[in-house]
Amino acid sequence: MNLSHSELARYHRHLALEDIGREGQEKLKAARVLLIGMGGLGCPAALYLCAAGVGTLGLLDHDRIDLSNLQRQVLYATQDIGRPKVEAARERLAALNPEIRIVTHAVELRAANVQSIFEQYDIVLDGTDRFATRYLTNDACVILRKALVSAAIHRFQGQLFTYVPQRGPCYRCLFAEPPGADAVPNCAQAGVLGILPGVLGTLQATEAIKLILNRGEPLIGRLLTYDALSMQFSEFAFTRDSACAVCGDRATIVEPLDVSAHLSVEIPKISPHELQDLLRASTVTLVDVREPDEFADKHLPGSINIPLSSLASRAAELPKDRLTVFVCRSGARSLAACEIASRIGNPFIASLAGGLLTWTAEVDASFNSPPG
Repeated sequence: MNLSHSELARYHRHLALEDIGREGQEKLKAARVLLIGMGGLGCPAALYLCAAGVGTLGLLDHDRIDLSNLQRQVLYATQDIGRPKVEAARERLAALNPEIRIVTHAVELRAANVQSIFEQYDIVLDGTDRFATRYLTNDACVILRKALVSAAIHRFQGQLFTYVPQRGPCYRCLFAEPPGADAVPNCAQAGVLGILPGVLGTLQATEAIKLILNRGEPLIGRLLTYDALSMQFSEFAFTRDSACAVCGDRATIVEPLDVSAHLSVEIPKISPHELQDLLRASTVTLVDVREPDEFADKHLPGSINIPLSSLASRAAELPKDRLTVFVCRSGARSLAACEIASRIGNPFIASLAGGLLTWTAEVDASFNSPPG
């Protein structure tokens, strides 16, 4: 994979970096990266991987561009409305860097086509907002031994993790099963800060380049979370689950399967007013899953603090004979806590819908929840 004269000029700033140099740039040119979803996350990731000189970029998406996409999907222009995303993306990326190869897959990812598509690539970036696709992508990467960089966004928050075969846990080790169909609203339902996927998508591209170059420390066994409102990054360590259905010692998922969200456990959500009634009746255990510094700043009276990152190891502290309601700032971490508690056998659980933000808006305006 020798570099041409124009490539030597284009990538001069990379070549000047000791940790990249000519050898590293040739590795980038030889690399094959697939992006699942050309939406808010896929657009910035594709732009930077293209600019960096990743030799083959695969773009997978079966949607067409809508006016509402343009608030965050920076590959597209107003005149692209109605066009297939992968076509418009290919044109924009080819204009940015005509030296790379761009392959489009205008299909919905399914178990029937995932192997034939994934086998063309070395690294997969998941930027989808559908749980069924996220789990199918994870399972296929484990089974086919492909590296995966997965990101997700919700309102003002995002998360990111990296899976590398034989080196760390997969997505199912953290969240064994997808939540119910209505448990976590998508961007169209809940809204999303337009800049947020730019931050997470750029981080995805960074992780992919690190994997290609074998430089730095990838997010293996670490879930990185980002809160745009507080401008805080947090990190939660997690380990491989020996009982994981796809990467565990006795895996039950041995080939890619389509995931049906309706088969998942529905996570009960209660409103702030319902929680207020339960607290008055003293019939509930309130568990705040934010970090200790967030909890110390301000919390609901009577709540106990078990950070999300410690929940699995402290499961014995959860009652088995009364309702446990998990609480966080906006409701995202409490939903994840319900997933973990359900997996380890706690039947009486619920999440405070909207978190402390909604509690403040609907019940107690004097409660100003700290960032988190």
